[in-house]
Amino acid sequence: MKRFFSTIKNIFSIEELRDRILNTIGFLIIFRLGSFVVLPGVDPSKLSGDAQGIFGLLDTILGGAFSNASIFALGIMPYISASIVIQLLTVAVPYFQKMQKEGESGRKKITQITRVLTIAITFVQGVSYVAGTIPPEAIMMSQTFFTFTSVIVLTAGTIFCMWLGEKITDKGIGNGISMLIMIGIISRFPGSIVAEAVSLGMSGFLFFILEIVALFFVVMVTVMLVQATRRIPVQYAKQVVGGRVYGGQRQYIPLKVNASGVMPIIFAQSLMFLPALLANLWADDSDTAAYIGTVFSDFQSWQYNLTFALLIIVFTFLYTAITINPSQIADDMKRNGGFVPGIKPGKETSDFIDNILTKITLPGSIYLALIAILPAFVARAGVGTQFSQFFGGTSLIIMVGVILDTLQQIESYLLMRHYEGMMKSGKVKGSSSQRTAVA
Repeated sequence: MKRFFSTIKNIFSIEELRDRILNTIGFLIIFRLGSFVVLPGVDPSKLSGDAQGIFGLLDTILGGAFSNASIFALGIMPYISASIVIQLLTVAVPYFQKMQKEGESGRKKITQITRVLTIAITFVQGVSYVAGTIPPEAIMMSQTFFTFTSVIVLTAGTIFCMWLGEKITDKGIGNGISMLIMIGIISRFPGSIVAEAVSLGMSGFLFFILEIVALFFVVMVTVMLVQATRRIPVQYAKQVVGGRVYGGQRQYIPLKVNASGVMPIIFAQSLMFLPALLANLWADDSDTAAYIGTVFSDFQSWQYNLTFALLIIVFTFLYTAITINPSQIADDMKRNGGFVPGIKPGKETSDFIDNILTKITLPGSIYLALIAILPAFVARAGVGTQFSQFFGGTSLIIMVGVILDTLQQIESYLLMRHYEGMMKSGKVKGSSSQRTAVA
């Protein structure tokens, strides 16, 4: 306990780190307050306040903003959908590939295109949200005028959330977009535990304890997945410069089993919301649309879980290929006089790293997919629907990934100022450490 308070004191003794933490808290408070501001023209007393199925999962990610008909009801999800489209175009379209290689100016162009696409996606999702999730009895004005104004407000809300995420990244701690999603999930966690305990009552006290123990082990397994690495040894040749000997030491390239972090599951989850949202627009006119809406609104259905798992596997490979370039790593090693023992520098080293990356990404992606669909099995085992969403799935993986990444950034500040780290032995490893290692 003494070490804990000492670490807290060290954290707040670093002015830059203290300012970043306070900025992050301030931005997150603004985000949470906005989640309770209801759309103009909606009677809050007529809202059910309890989204079911896939919408219940979306409501958990958005911290209740979805079911409250909040101005942040769509949150940051349209921006994530736009990011998915742009990243796919970056792989497939030469124009976007060229922009990506232009450095900072290219990244600025891609960011601007992503923002414009976010607005377009928000308009589409906003119309679907108003038509499919807000009951007519809760609307206190003309339906047409309400739809028009609500779509404008929802779009403005998403743009504001996007701005908050960018500000957290620039002025705060960690990835702002992931942080906004995480805080929405955490805000629902205490209520889920209380609701589960109340629903089981005293007669189900033992079962509730077993649920908590099972949740603890699931969290530990998730941490293992996020932290697991495959180290590639790199030997640096000795160089004599000015009478001094440099190099001649062995280092390692730590390739993470889950190198893409939480992004594949965020990408996959954002796409899984689209069928149910769009099907609500035509559910009354088409049996097929009604069937799709029903299937993809139930996170326990096998169709939903199979599609979700496949999307996660695909996005894991895609995001890993985008973020880690074996050819660049091999070129950097060759330039600095490094080589993998037994492997020739250049193309053979690149192929060697790519082969290892493929071998560890496949089981990592399957493992990630299994954890993601675990809540469906837990719910069928008798755990409450709301509480079961924290047994793996989007909620748990995002929380673990973002918290570890945030702790790793805080620890890097401590170590730079020659303070002790946050752990007695070893270091906190987040996704940012992976990017630094392979840069």
